[in-house]
Parts: sequence; C-alpha cells; structure tokens
Amino acid sequence: MRIGELASRAGVSVRSVRYYEEQGLLTSIRSASGQRHYTDHEVERVTFIQRLYAAGLSSRTITELLPCVDSPSEENSDAALERMAQERDRLSAHIADLIRTRDALDGLMATARAHRERMHTAMDDCPVRSGSPA
Repeated sequence: MRIGELASRAGVSVRSVRYYEEQGLLTSIRSASGQRHYTDHEVERVTFIQRLYAAGLSSRTITELLPCVDSPSEENSDAALERMAQERDRLSAHIADLIRTRDALDGLMATARAHRERMHTAMDDCPVRSGSPA
C-alpha cells in the first residue's frame, strides 16, 4: 500500500508517517520511481507508535523500546520495562512539580481575593461612599 492508504488505515496524517520514517521508527520499500510502499504490518506498527506517543514518550524513547517489538527477547523486554519505568518516574516528578506550581497559584489567588475583600470592606466603610455627610 502507498503512504496515503497507510495513513488513512492507521488514522494518522501522511506527514506523521513521513516523520516516523525520518525518526527511524518505520521503514518502507521504495519503488523504482521512489514511492513509498508499506505492508499491513506497518498499519499495526503505526498504531503502536501512536499508543507510545499518547503515553507521553518521545520519538527517541520509542526508538529505544522498539527492539522489544522487532527482536523479542528477555533481555530486550527487560530493557524496555526499565526504560518505561524511567519515563514513568520522569512523568511522576513532572506531575509533582505541576501540583506544587498549582498550589502556589492557589495561594496567590487566595491572597488576591483576601486583599480585594479588604479593599471592598474599606470602601464600604468610607463615609463618602456610605452616604454619610462629610
């Protein structure tokens, strides 16, 4: 099949398929005229690559994981599991940083609300604003 059909069947753009090839995640057979041709196997591979991207993995990390798929072995499986554990730890640390950042923003918002309320109360107590003669 040609690149457009692969992209359509896998639910990605033609640009994505080209990118996957550039990154070494996917290979094609070239015709004499230079057109890319793929097999049904590449549809599954692109779908798998999409799942890895959806899990937050970079193309570099995906490249490190593919030997587990291309050459299944206990060693490759162990390496892939270790690499995924590292990525999970990285994501967990990032999530913790985001939570700290959100909590800091919540604190700033609470301070701003309290300040706004104090200003509103002070303005209500002002003799000119409350209708009392000056």
